[in-house]
Amino acid sequence: MAAAKKTARGRKQDRARVAGGQDYEVSYESKKTGRSAPAVKKAVKKVGTSRKRVEKRLGR
Repeated sequence: MAAAKKTARGRKQDRARVAGGQDYEVSYESKKTGRSAPAVKKAVKKVGTSRKRVEKRLGR
């Protein structure tokens, strides 16, 4: 059986999301937006995991 071909497709989809339960993603987003980690978690809870929506919420 041949090894599965690796593509970047899943990676791009993953970068479009913020995992609120992953501390490293929350801290990355908080450094990027200049907001606190709890503020990022609250934004993820409020608007969902879409990175665009989370950043828009934090940047208002």
